[in-house]
Amino acid sequence: MPMLIKAVQASEGPILEIGSGLFSTPLLHWLCHEKGRRLITYENNEDYFKFAKGFQSKNHRIRLVKDWEEIENKKRWGVILIDHEPAEQRRADILKFKDSADYIVIHDTERESRYGLKDVWPHFKYRRDWKACKPWTTVVSNFKDLSNFL
Repeated sequence: MPMLIKAVQASEGPILEIGSGLFSTPLLHWLCHEKGRRLITYENNEDYFKFAKGFQSKNHRIRLVKDWEEIENKKRWGVILIDHEPAEQRRADILKFKDSADYIVIHDTERESRYGLKDVWPHFKYRRDWKACKPWTTVVSNFKDLSNFL
């Protein structure tokens, strides 16, 4: 959560949540609500979708996807949170959106081999890891220097 909060506070524009969560969805919802920012949450698990749907509002859209490829890459995002399954899809989506967001926040990065993250890191100019406790979180960017991020 510290990296996600920092990314939201440091950014402007809409936020994309790829994979909802019991903590991330409410947190992003209220951070965006406070500032009137647009938030779109995509989920493929029906149970998580039902949970997330409770947060839908004028500025927060919740979408159920059957195939992650349904998410178009035509917008510029302030923040993208990556926290979805299956494992191999995370790597694909991080690379798909690498030049579409000021900040990409990747959850569960202590599971580097599960998500194929070693292949992802070279595609980013900036990287900052948060390892204070598990799960680890990493923020990457091709546009924003992260040296003073936390």
